[in-house]
Amino acid sequence: MARHRGKFDPTKSEPYELSRGKIEKFVQCEGCFWLDRVAGVHFPGIPQFNLNTNTDTLLKREFDAYREEKRPHPFMIENGLNDLIPFDHPDMIFWVRAPQFALNEHHFNVVHPETNICFGGGLDDVWENTKTGKLHIAEYKSTANIAKNPEPVSLEGNWKKPYKRQLEMYQWVLRRKGYVVDDLAYVLYVDGQHLNIKGMINEDTTKANMIFNTSLLLYEGDDSWVEKKLFEIKESLHKTECPDHAKTGFGPKGDKPCEFSIMFEEMKESGIQL
Repeated sequence: MARHRGKFDPTKSEPYELSRGKIEKFVQCEGCFWLDRVAGVHFPGIPQFNLNTNTDTLLKREFDAYREEKRPHPFMIENGLNDLIPFDHPDMIFWVRAPQFALNEHHFNVVHPETNICFGGGLDDVWENTKTGKLHIAEYKSTANIAKNPEPVSLEGNWKKPYKRQLEMYQWVLRRKGYVVDDLAYVLYVDGQHLNIKGMINEDTTKANMIFNTSLLLYEGDDSWVEKKLFEIKESLHKTECPDHAKTGFGPKGDKPCEFSIMFEEMKESGIQL
């Protein structure tokens, strides 16, 4: 079956595939989204952080064991979530595969008929409340705070707003797939420690361990904005000129303009024509 992905082609009738990351790019800066999806400009990629990827892999593997047993993980019990268990569904093995999110209906995607956009991604996990039957989006995050007096992990700060939107987008997709989804989402954070720790190499010097603290963060999502953005994206995809770049939303406080727009303006001022 023919697919419509990559550079947008208005002559194609197949649903246009947009990942959660591309929707996030539009939310942050329509100009950059348009250059990427409509003009076909390839932006510099972000290098993959394999340590973070590995913590995701290990956490998923650990919760999968309790998914098979249909019982709560001890971490859930320790945090008072005795009624939650990892959601057991035959498509879970596909829902976590972000690169193939739009491959077929078994993956984590939905087609929005009003815009003909196939939207989805790869989630980390879904937890089921055995009393209410509702599902909760769960995400795994990892970090390491190297400050002398590290603060507890949280979802506060401008650079973590995409984390919240990620949860809401996945809530929207899961609801569109026909499931009853609770607004409450969970983020399991593992935080690499360094205070009062002398090192990490084991007695068996071919092995090393890093100690992580675990934290459970709760977030009340509101996915009411998602569909509106899909309509805005449809309109943007059919524009013939590049929309304005974001004037705010970047930097630690969210008060800086799009970083690429600064570069583009400086190029213009320098008389550089590409």
